[in-house]
Amino acid sequence: MSVAALSLVLAAAFVHATWNLLAKRVSATTSAPAFVWLYGALSAALYTPAALWVLRDAPPLGALDLGLVAGSALVHLAYFLVLQRGYRDGDLSVVYPLARGTGPLLSATAAVVLLGERPSVVAVAGMLLVVIGVLLFASPGNGEGSRRAGVAFGLATGVLIAAYTVWDKYAVATRGISPLLMEWATSLARVLLLAPVAWKGRTLVREAWRRHRAAALGVGVLNPLSYLLVMIAMRTTPVSYLAPAREISILVGAVMGARILKEGDVARRLVAAAVMLLGVLALALG
Repeated sequence: MSVAALSLVLAAAFVHATWNLLAKRVSATTSAPAFVWLYGALSAALYTPAALWVLRDAPPLGALDLGLVAGSALVHLAYFLVLQRGYRDGDLSVVYPLARGTGPLLSATAAVVLLGERPSVVAVAGMLLVVIGVLLFASPGNGEGSRRAGVAFGLATGVLIAAYTVWDKYAVATRGISPLLMEWATSLARVLLLAPVAWKGRTLVREAWRRHRAAALGVGVLNPLSYLLVMIAMRTTPVSYLAPAREISILVGAVMGARILKEGDVARRLVAAAVMLLGVLALALG
């Protein structure tokens, strides 16, 4: 993995953990569909000028490209709804590690099987170290009840992460769709897909805006930015290298959970973080 690609992925990790912290903080007091629709609408609106700028010079999207956008929107919509529900029932330091850990394992495996990628021995070792670190984060510790509540949603979210990672890799790397255009189009499509639910629960949407507009704006800006950075890296870096390297965000998310949300169990997370850092270094060298 090149230094430029690794830098993009590490920046995306910090941004990603931050918007997840914002989403977790509001999960107990707002409807998941209402909040997901709200920050999706904000994302689509905020990134429209940049998307229109890209559209000026981008080739027109064909039927297959539009199908890829629609499919990505469906998977991402399921991902955001499951994740938000998971944050309502579980801790950030449980749901987030499980989701981010299951995703790279499955996406890297799918990339090898479906896309024909062949990671080096060093990269494979790095993948394994990252996954081991994630499992250490997710192992039983303090807050056992909350851990159990979040496990199912964390694992389900990880499956969805693997699905959209491989799907979007094909869209931006093989089909050549602009990463920014892909992110904006899928955000817009998610808003349209969820619009009937948002309209029916418009009172909940208004309440979410009144109470959590700052968090919604934060997620609306940071969520597309985090994935946009990753999709730019996807254009030159195999998924089997890229997906596990993204999981340094678990270190950031675990520290946020321990220090900001007071979820505790810091010592075990530091050990897991050290294992993950070794994995990221192996991926960079691979």
